[in-house]
Amino acid sequence: MTSNAARYDDQGDVPLAGYAGLASVFLAGAGAFAALARYRGVRLPQEVPPWDVALLGTATYKASRLLTRDRITSFLRAPFTRRTDEGEASEVVDEPRGSGVRRAVGDLLACPFCTSAWVAGALVCSYAATPRLTRLVCAGFGAVTVADWLQYAWTWTQQSAKD
Repeated sequence: MTSNAARYDDQGDVPLAGYAGLASVFLAGAGAFAALARYRGVRLPQEVPPWDVALLGTATYKASRLLTRDRITSFLRAPFTRRTDEGEASEVVDEPRGSGVRRAVGDLLACPFCTSAWVAGALVCSYAATPRLTRLVCAGFGAVTVADWLQYAWTWTQQSAKD
């Protein structure tokens, strides 16, 4: 009998069960938050202003980059990934290792796009429960994002001046 992973891709090394486990954890976390919020009487916002969406998006971008590409957070990824390259601006590039759940977590932690869904989920739950605190945290991540872009701009002007 052929496994789902073998039917899904030619090499048969896609950790579908691990992905299903991670999706279950994500959904369980969202469900637990919803149940706890309801129990505690948390009132969801009637609307989310565009400025808050931009702030949440910027924070999600930066937090996911920090989790997946920053040297300092490599200790979080190390059990699930291995370093394969040096990226731009002192970022690193990791690739997943192992099989099953370990590989699935490695895929998640090596991909800023994948991790951003988890970060956004956490920030949205936090925003629903404590919008002022979440805005402050997101403003901090936003400030780091602006600082990064200013660093890139400064580097670009220095390189342009040499040419």
